[in-house]
Order: sequence, then structure tokens, then C-alpha cells
Amino acid sequence: MLTVFTPAYNRCHTLPKTYESLCQQTCQDFIWLIVDDGSTDGTRELVQMWLQESKIRINYHYQSNGGKMRAHNQGVLSCHTELFVCVDSDDYLVDDAVEHILEAWNSLTKTDHLAGIVAYKGKDPSHAMFGESFPDVTSSTLQELYQKGFFGETTLIFRTDVLSQYLFPEFEGEKFIPEAVVYDRIDEYYQLQVFPKVLTICEYQDEGLTRSIDILRENNPQGWLLYYQQRIKNSGYSVLRYKYLAHAVCFCWRLKLSPFKEIPASNIEILVSFLGAILLKAVGKL
Repeated sequence: MLTVFTPAYNRCHTLPKTYESLCQQTCQDFIWLIVDDGSTDGTRELVQMWLQESKIRINYHYQSNGGKMRAHNQGVLSCHTELFVCVDSDDYLVDDAVEHILEAWNSLTKTDHLAGIVAYKGKDPSHAMFGESFPDVTSSTLQELYQKGFFGETTLIFRTDVLSQYLFPEFEGEKFIPEAVVYDRIDEYYQLQVFPKVLTICEYQDEGLTRSIDILRENNPQGWLLYYQQRIKNSGYSVLRYKYLAHAVCFCWRLKLSPFKEIPASNIEILVSFLGAILLKAVGKL
């Protein structure tokens, strides 16, 4: 019923912890799908050793380096189970995560508009990353959770058939796009069942995506512009909307595109946001 998907790029030093957590699961009804995004550090040999051990079911796919978005797309297209959860190569599952996921999903009254389950990421099995907690709701979109005061990161378990409808856009020459591009699109039509329990333990690496945001912005302007275009389209009138507008203007300038043609807002809003864009460039944010 469940695929645990892990995209990996030169994470031979962190993957063993993920592997150990999967071997220790109280329920073994899952497949571990690893998409190796062009690793050169011995990841292939490590996984081959695990395949020979036959402790858990593993599907391994190697591809040339294209970034997490392409690895995720390949994972979704290769998945044949009902549910799909992404566990990054520097994260691992608590021992009863699979058991909880399957029990929670099987206990639900399924509807066409239920895309999956949202749970906590934690610093340990008993504590969410920053002590955050979900609002008192049973189901919600991701954006609604944040609008109601939630902060931090989540473990997302999706129906595979939903994810297959919303693959990550791929831009030639770019290897990253904010994950919210896909999640915002899913939010337009689906909700997630709220499951207030830590399922994933998160351990950020110095070379991880989260710590290299400035480089990601520099190298992936088309993906970031799409993110801000979507956020502007779905936002009401607020200070946050003008923040999105200012960033979108900056990326239009980077790509030599007309903000008036590319940004879904009125010409007056765009003109006003030029001030914010100039400030962002002046302080070296973009």
C-alpha cells in the first residue's frame, strides 16, 4: 500500500540511518524506492549491498543528475502503490511510522477530495521540530494550516494518483523548484487529513537544500518566478502579497521578461512593487 521514496545525491554517509529506520519498522508493508540522482560517492554500491541483504523490499533507480524535482517526478511515475511518502536522505522514520500511516489511512472515510495525510516532522519521536502544533482541525489544505498559525515542516503522505496529476515543472538548465509549486496546486482541489504525530525525524545537513537558499535562487530563476506567480494569483490584498510581487519583479528582471506580462496583478500593483524589488536588489537579497 505504501511507497517510501528517497531521492539521493551523494548521501552515502546519511542513507544508512534511513535504511536502519526502515528495517526497524513495526510494519513492513512498504517498498523503499530510491532514485539516485547521479551520485558519485558509492551510493549505488551501498544500495546493491542492501538489496543482497533482502531485509526490506527496495526498488533502485539511477538517473543522471537533474535535481530533486526530476528525481521526485521519476519516483511518482515509478510508484505502483496507493500511497507515497517522501523521506529525504538526511531524514528517517520513527519505528512505528509505517504502522501509523496505514492504520490512519485505513480508518478514514475516503472522499475524492482527500489527497492524503499531513503529520509532523520532529527533532525526536516526541517533539515537533520547533514545538509547533497543528490547529484544532481534522482536515485542511496546507495553506490553511499555515494561515491558522501553524509553522514548521510536515511529513506528507499523498495518494499516488493525486501526485501523478501534479508533477513538478521542469525547466532546462535548472535543478530546483520550490515544493510549494506542486503543493499549492494540490491545495486548490484537495485536503489532507491532519495527524498530529511525529512520523519523520529531520536532521539537516550543511550541504542540504535548506541551507543553500541563496544559491538556489541564483541558479533557478524560472522555477522561483513560477512559485511567486502562483502565490500572487492565490493571495489576497496584504503585505505578504506585495512581498511576492517584489520578488517576482526581481526574477522577471533576471530573466529579461516584462513584469507587466508575466505577473498576474494589476499594472498599479506591479509599479508599486518596483520599490520593493529595488530595495531587495540594493540589500543583496536578489
